[in-house]
Amino acid sequence: MRGILLAGAFSFLLSFLLTSSLIKIFAGRGYGQVVREDGPSTHFAKRGTPTMGGIAIVIAATLGYLISHLLIGVPLTTSALLVLALVMAIALVGFLDDWLKITRQNSKGLPARMKLLGQILVSGGFAYLATRFPDERGLTPISTNLSTVRDTSIELGVVAVIALAVLMILGTSNAVNLTDGLDGLASGAAILSFLAFILIGVWEFGQSCALEPSLKCYEVRDPLDLAVLAAAFAGSLAGFLWWNTSPARIIMGDTGSLAIGAALAGLALTLRVQLLLVALGGLFVIITLSVIIQTGFFKISGGKRVFKMAPLHHHFELLGWSEVTVVVRFWIVAGIAMALGLGLFYADWVVG
Repeated sequence: MRGILLAGAFSFLLSFLLTSSLIKIFAGRGYGQVVREDGPSTHFAKRGTPTMGGIAIVIAATLGYLISHLLIGVPLTTSALLVLALVMAIALVGFLDDWLKITRQNSKGLPARMKLLGQILVSGGFAYLATRFPDERGLTPISTNLSTVRDTSIELGVVAVIALAVLMILGTSNAVNLTDGLDGLASGAAILSFLAFILIGVWEFGQSCALEPSLKCYEVRDPLDLAVLAAAFAGSLAGFLWWNTSPARIIMGDTGSLAIGAALAGLALTLRVQLLLVALGGLFVIITLSVIIQTGFFKISGGKRVFKMAPLHHHFELLGWSEVTVVVRFWIVAGIAMALGLGLFYADWVVG
């Protein structure tokens, strides 16, 4: 538990300080946000706001995690290191996208195919490595069985697991990216999801088959250290959110949103609660569905729309809700979804 507290505290402090420094550096060099011309008119004021704040999130979370281990003297684990590697690699893809947007001064960064290819290669590499490196109990970071709220007896095999992992990482990273359209919306919602993973990791460690063999025990590799990593990301996002709340002094950009989504998917895979991610990240799912519904209905209806604008948060802005109102109410939705996910997780334990 000390590791969780230390990781969260150091990540928060480092993110708070580093984000403040990045605001000054990026503002001085003109590394500002490029705003879509077809977006809500209230967003034009955001043009020029420093972006790529995700750099601070990733660095602070990584350092916070490492510092906690250094102070406690606990060795690093393969599962957490693989998730960190995934996050850094996906963040690099997002950084390239952000950098091209800034240097070209338009909202188009990496070509969609190149961006998708980069995400697929990184996700596939992570998934393949995560099915290797068994520990003394033969557990690998990712199970080759299907996981719902825990590992099931349904054997998928390595190829199917890698394909599922790639879909999860792509879906979650792009879902967070779609959600990152209002000040503080994605970062606040993601904090709630990471807090849920802390609780899940701690619970799985306490009820591990290695410690308490029973019919209800969990066969998960490194659950407590994954909880430490989740705490590092929660703390880092909290430090960033200080500067990202409305009116935002900095925006996380694709560097941050893609990395955060990858971290959430990576934790769900390694904690073996794959399908539970749908509930724990409920707000991201809802916003992604709004884009799918809008696009699909627009094509089949010959140009008609379900929402005034997608993603969904822009629809409510155009209905007259203030940005802060949309963000706070959507945070409430994210909290309800998180509570539902944790309820399903605990219900599985109760039922056995």
